[in-house]
Amino acid sequence: MNWTLALPEILLAAAGLVLLLAGVIPKRDTTFPVTMGTLGALLIAAVLVMATPDGMAFGTQFVSDGFARFAKVLILLGAASGLMLALDWNEKQGIARFEFPILVLFSTIGMMVMVSAADLITLYMGLELLSLSLYVIAAFDRDNARSAEAGLKYFVLGALASGLYLYGASLTYGFSGSTSFAAIGNAATGDGAVSLGLLVGVTFVIAALAFKISAVPFHMWTPDVYEGAPTPVTAFFASAPKVAAVSLLVRVLADPFAELAAQWQGVIYLASLGSMLLGSFAALRQNNIKRLMAYSSIGHVGYALMGLAVATDTGLRGVMLYMAIYLVMNAGVFAVLVSMRRQGRALERVEDLAGLGRTDPAMAVAMVVFMFSMAGIPPLAGFFSKLYVFLAAVQEGYWVLATLGVLTSVVSAYYYLRIIKVMYFDAPEGSLDPRPAAVSVVLAASGLFNVLFFLFPAPIVAAATAAVAALAG
Repeated sequence: MNWTLALPEILLAAAGLVLLLAGVIPKRDTTFPVTMGTLGALLIAAVLVMATPDGMAFGTQFVSDGFARFAKVLILLGAASGLMLALDWNEKQGIARFEFPILVLFSTIGMMVMVSAADLITLYMGLELLSLSLYVIAAFDRDNARSAEAGLKYFVLGALASGLYLYGASLTYGFSGSTSFAAIGNAATGDGAVSLGLLVGVTFVIAALAFKISAVPFHMWTPDVYEGAPTPVTAFFASAPKVAAVSLLVRVLADPFAELAAQWQGVIYLASLGSMLLGSFAALRQNNIKRLMAYSSIGHVGYALMGLAVATDTGLRGVMLYMAIYLVMNAGVFAVLVSMRRQGRALERVEDLAGLGRTDPAMAVAMVVFMFSMAGIPPLAGFFSKLYVFLAAVQEGYWVLATLGVLTSVVSAYYYLRIIKVMYFDAPEGSLDPRPAAVSVVLAASGLFNVLFFLFPAPIVAAATAAVAALAG
């Protein structure tokens, strides 16, 4: 049992227990030191992840490979940015408690276990550790009715998704004789026709994972939860868990169910089409910017699924590149949203950005970069994220999917440009409060990445290519 392959997860679990004691025992407020300790643990875990060799652990239930390492680094980056955005915001909202960073830490462990899962049981353990933590932080602002509602809705629908997964996993186990990905893959490639029961099991597993990534038709929780949850929690929801769930879906479909691609491609194809259409058109009439970003995230999941529907190495590379770039873009957008505070009051409407180009030119320019990047305007990073998945679709003859992707990108550009119009052409209602230093760091780093990506794309493209090669190998 090569337990050292899970050293990053073990370190984070131990750090979580120590930080929990550090938060409980003292009589004074320990939120800031616990948050700093959590950020330090995430940094050390990232170093350990990159140093972890390939191999299998815990009786072939846990895998360490290039794909898992790539996804884990993105997850840790998303968790760290979410904590940085929450530092000042939670304090000003009166919800600064040491439990918040610890819940983010445990959800991160769940995500890392998910992307290293080589067994349906390991996958479920990671998925539930993530989900239980997210249910709590969605309702973290417990005195706010909207936050409590968000947590309850997410819990009820999340329980439904867990039930779907368990039913699909039980069918898969029943008709393949194992919960191991390798054994399931062998059962799917055996002589004779694939059993109907196994195909039904795959369908239920896909449905459960589609819920986690907010893909149509399992998107119904996303707008309400994004709007009701505290803004830093929404930022976290839209980044690390999204990357983890998409990476997990890629691993599950490209590893044990790879030979069933002809059967599941149609499901992913329809989910991609539906997500792009709904994400683009439903956001047009949104005035709450968090709700707008919820529909935007559904649309972006549709673009990412385009690469998975193609089911080639080029398509899978496009998916992982898309999620890496989306993670950074999303962090930048939510850094602006967290900064939307006037006279101590948090703001959420698109109109609240009116006149930002005059009152805070630096943040307005950063928001322009993020909006253009989200819309896929060259030469920003968002353009290349869409380019890779569109090219993969065109190369394999998925012309309808690629054409619809381009058209929905044009539609979505409307509500991104509307935000820019409000910032530069509407009369300001007053200056926003000064930005915290941690938020400025996230804002600057994300902005520079989006602007400079076209000059230095090779490292991330090479990393994504190596990740997909490890998965295929």
